Amino acid sequence: MHYTAPAELVETFSLFVSGDLPDKQIDLVRGALTIARTEYPHLEIEEYAARIERMAARAASLSPASDTQSLMAAVNKVVFDQANLKGNREDYYDPRNSFLNDVLDRGLGIPITLSIIYMEVANRVGLPLSGVGMPGHFLLKHYGEDGQERLIDCFNRGDIVSRQDCQMRLDEIYSGEMKLRPEFLHTISRRQILTRMLNNLKTVYLSTRNFRKALPLADLVLVIYPRSAEDLKQRALLRYSMGLQTLAGEDLEQYLKMSPNASDAEEIKQMSLSIRRMMALRN
Repeated sequence: MHYTAPAELVETFSLFVSGDLPDKQIDLVRGALTIARTEYPHLEIEEYAARIERMAARAASLSPASDTQSLMAAVNKVVFDQANLKGNREDYYDPRNSFLNDVLDRGLGIPITLSIIYMEVANRVGLPLSGVGMPGHFLLKHYGEDGQERLIDCFNRGDIVSRQDCQMRLDEIYSGEMKLRPEFLHTISRRQILTRMLNNLKTVYLSTRNFRKALPLADLVLVIYPRSAEDLKQRALLRYSMGLQTLAGEDLEQYLKMSPNASDAEEIKQMSLSIRRMMALRN
């Protein structure tokens, strides 16, 4: 597959999300920091990863007991009081909210980046948490020894939220047009968390028609899911918008091989043919 993102970036990200790795071994912190290298190519990943480790060490020292309540209180203290991390309500769509280094430096983030930091600190002190991909508002989940589930909202300083709270959040985001469904509160994989990060950031850039910054994010999604026909098509359209017709044509042809019976197959065939004709006229 031909990427337009820098080879070093693709290679580094591949190390952390390799298809050979069991999902539980995906390094979320370093994966997320590699995403930040799309904006900060020389970012010192280990420097920021070490900050997460130090936060975990402080949380461990604050919790003499190993019960859920004590551990959660210690993690809350470190993440929200000492590190002073909080949700950026004033400028929610600032791209910096999606870069883990900026979140740690500025203390401002969105639900998913705050959740990654919280989850990785918690996991290191023996409080296992998983990501919950609720539409519009990422959450965390803890399964108690009694089988009880706790939903944690890191955008709101680690509040424990109910299903009713989740419906209220959906009402705020989607103007009452979306009803909470059980699958909205299912846990998601680490690969899915990184993919959601990439798609969030890509959407921010596309909203301002910044195709140049959106394109490497589309590349990294395909590093995670190289057989995703839909993501391949999305990259093709991005490349086409940037005038990269040859690469766009390659993606469209590959899309048709992957999904020959797609509902838009005929439309894509015509677009691919148009690109080939255009390139022939240039030669």
